[in-house]
Amino acid sequence: MNSPKKITIAVTGLNATDSPGPGVAVIRALREGFDHIRIIGLSYEALEPGLYLHDLVDKTYQIPYPSAGANTLLERITYIHQQEELGVLIPNFDAELYNFIRISSELLKLGIATFLPTHRQLEDRDKLNLDEFGRKHDLKVPESLVIHKEAGLKKAAEQLDYPIVVKGRYYDAYIAQNEHEASKAFQRLNAKWGLPVIIQKFIKGTEINIAALGDGKGGTISIVPMRKLTITDKGKAWAGITLEDESLLQLARHFSEVTHWRGGFELEVMKDPGGDLYIMEVNPRFPAWIYLTAAAGQNQPAALAKMAMGEEVAPFDTYAVGKMFIRYAWDHVTDVSEFQQISAFGEL
Repeated sequence: MNSPKKITIAVTGLNATDSPGPGVAVIRALREGFDHIRIIGLSYEALEPGLYLHDLVDKTYQIPYPSAGANTLLERITYIHQQEELGVLIPNFDAELYNFIRISSELLKLGIATFLPTHRQLEDRDKLNLDEFGRKHDLKVPESLVIHKEAGLKKAAEQLDYPIVVKGRYYDAYIAQNEHEASKAFQRLNAKWGLPVIIQKFIKGTEINIAALGDGKGGTISIVPMRKLTITDKGKAWAGITLEDESLLQLARHFSEVTHWRGGFELEVMKDPGGDLYIMEVNPRFPAWIYLTAAAGQNQPAALAKMAMGEEVAPFDTYAVGKMFIRYAWDHVTDVSEFQQISAFGEL
C-alpha cells in the first residue's frame, strides 16, 4: 500500500523572541494536524530562533524584506519551490501580506496554495481606517486620530482626553498619561515604524483576544477567545486562558459575515465594565498564541492549510474552556557554522 503523500508547507514569522512572530506556533500546530508533513521556514534575518529548531523546521531559506517588492519575492519563492516543491505557503507578518497577496495567483500557477484576504480587506481593517471600518460594519471601535506631526498630539489629546493610546503604523502601542509620555511614545514609534502615528481613545476594561478563521464567504470555521493573564512590557501575552463567552463568538461571526474575511485573523478586544466590546485592532493573520487553538481542540493552522488545498473543512463547534498557555524562555544551543551558512548562502 502506498504511503500518504508528504505535504510541504512554507511558513514565515520565525522570530520567537519576547515579541514573538506566529511562525513557530503555527508550525507546532501544523505538525499536530498532519501525519506526513515537511516544514520549510522562510526567514528575514539570520538570528530568528525558529531557523535553528530542527525538530520543527526541516529546512530554512532567507527571503527578501517586503521593501524589495513583490517581483523580487516571487523570484525567490520560485527558486525555493524548485528545490522543495512547496504545496502551501502561510505568511504570518502584517507587513509582508501585501506582497504575498499580490503574487498569490502566480504562486498558484506554480502549484503553491495560499489562503489569504484580499488587498481591499487588508486595507479596510488597517489601523488608519479602523474608525471608518467600525462605522461601516456596525462594530464598536475606540475613537482614533491619525497624525503626521508631533504637533498634532496636543489637538488629539484635547479631543480624546488623557490617558490616550499612542500606536505605531504596524506594531507597538504605549499608554500615555500626559503630554510628556505622549511625546516620548510618538518619537519612539516614529523612529521605529515611521509616520503616521495613531492616537486612540483609552478604553478601560478587560483585554481579550479572539483567534478566528474565516472561509472567505461570510462564514467562520473556528473561533477561540483568550484572556491575557500576563503581559510583557510590550503588551504581548505571556500567559492566557480560553474563555466561554457567547458575545465574543458572536462578535467574531459578525466580523466574518460583514467582511467575508478569507484566512486567519485576530480581534484585539476590550470589554468595558458595562459589557460593551470594543475592537482595538484587527490583525490580518494568526496571532503568536495560535497554538492554544490546537490545544483547545480547534487547530486553526491545520484547517487553513487544508482549505488552501481545496478541502472542505466543517466549522468547529466546541473548544476546551479553561485551557491555559504559559510562554517561557529557553536557551537553544547551536553551532556558529549554522549561523554562518544562513548568513552566507541564505539556506540552512
